[in-house]
Amino acid sequence: MLVAGVDSSTQSCKVLLCDADDGTVVASGSAPHPDGTECDPAAWWDALQTAGDGLLQSAAAVGVAGQQHGMIVLDGDGDVIRPALLWNDLRSASAAAELISEAGGPGWWAKHTGSVPAPSFTVTKLRWLAEHEPGNAGRAATVLLPHDWLTWRLRGTSSEMVTDRGDASGTGYFSPAPAIWLPELVNSAIGHLMLLPRVAWPAEVVGETRWGAAVSAGTGDNMAAALGLGMRPGDVVVSIGTSGTAFAVSETPAADPSGAVSGFADATGRFLPLVCTVNAGLVMSATAALLGVDLTGLDALALKAEPGAHGITLLPYLDGERTPNRPSATGVLRGLTTRNASQENLARAAVEAVLASLAEAADRLAEQGVARKRVLLVGGGARSPAICALAPGIFASPVLVPEPGEYVALGAARQAAWALSGGAEPPGWPARQVVEYTGSPEPEVRQRHAALRDQTANWPEAR
Repeated sequence: MLVAGVDSSTQSCKVLLCDADDGTVVASGSAPHPDGTECDPAAWWDALQTAGDGLLQSAAAVGVAGQQHGMIVLDGDGDVIRPALLWNDLRSASAAAELISEAGGPGWWAKHTGSVPAPSFTVTKLRWLAEHEPGNAGRAATVLLPHDWLTWRLRGTSSEMVTDRGDASGTGYFSPAPAIWLPELVNSAIGHLMLLPRVAWPAEVVGETRWGAAVSAGTGDNMAAALGLGMRPGDVVVSIGTSGTAFAVSETPAADPSGAVSGFADATGRFLPLVCTVNAGLVMSATAALLGVDLTGLDALALKAEPGAHGITLLPYLDGERTPNRPSATGVLRGLTTRNASQENLARAAVEAVLASLAEAADRLAEQGVARKRVLLVGGGARSPAICALAPGIFASPVLVPEPGEYVALGAARQAAWALSGGAEPPGWPARQVVEYTGSPEPEVRQRHAALRDQTANWPEAR
């Protein structure tokens, strides 16, 4: 029997067709998404049809994982009112500050929602809509996340709208521990109550496609990646894609009043404390373009340079930053001289910057009681020889790189197989092979990154 898993990410839609018994991938498809920080959801639907052509119809069950936090507002007839605001749209920074202050401060939000809302969170986008597009806000009757909307479309727009506790925990108006909505926060954000999707449980079949396949609840992309990787307590996953994330599976919810750790739920009934950085893979892409090379060329240059890039340090907040919370930040390059100004050193500084930022993110998880036993490196960045070679030194521990795979889509497929089986736990698909990378610790890279981060905290152009 076959199941399909969908990864509807910022940049593309990927579909895997898998054997329900062991997760073997038998076919795959993909299609691009438009660039930008807002998108008409119809483009995601079109990409799903293209990527899933001939695959979805072969599946006995389908699961959808989607980029977290995005805001899709519908009118009373179920029509999309405006393009969805995506997680990486930071225009709601001032709205986030307003909401935090109004509801009693960061500690209140951490206690009640598991997280302190950053500009990526849906609740802040609702406030932005109310303040900047009051006409659209007045028409908004329902708010959905990207995976909710695609799951709804797969089942037909006359069907019930549903979500899952994992993706819901990234909205800013959901309480992960009791798994309940907090509609008063929606009302506070946009000025009126809205219809919220029913929260389905992990192994639930929420409906059928028009060709008769079961549809699982779906989840957020990070929650699906955890499922696809078969994460266990003690695993810390560092994902390098458009954004960067560090997350772990936990039996207890997190509540970090600093706002650095988001206390998400996972897709199994447990919890998924997570730290996110806005800047990751695109820092390397931008540096490669600046140097006139492709990513393969960037890797080669970085590996030729000495550790520490001969004193060059890059603060990689090119597109604003979420951890630390500096939505208006820009990148800062320090230590550049006529003696070290080479392509090799600039390339090395970019790779070290991305890794230092994510190592700092992983350290935040320990502050929430996560006992790190293994570091797993995934995402597009895990295909970079420079990233893999430099990561052990900057993380000061061995780093395991699972075999290449679309783990978000794989996790969505595993959830679909779980729903199909009706079991108490997800199906026990075999663990993926890993390659272990080791290296000598490079503490000075972390120290220089931290020093530059702290020294620029009050710079207007770096905040």
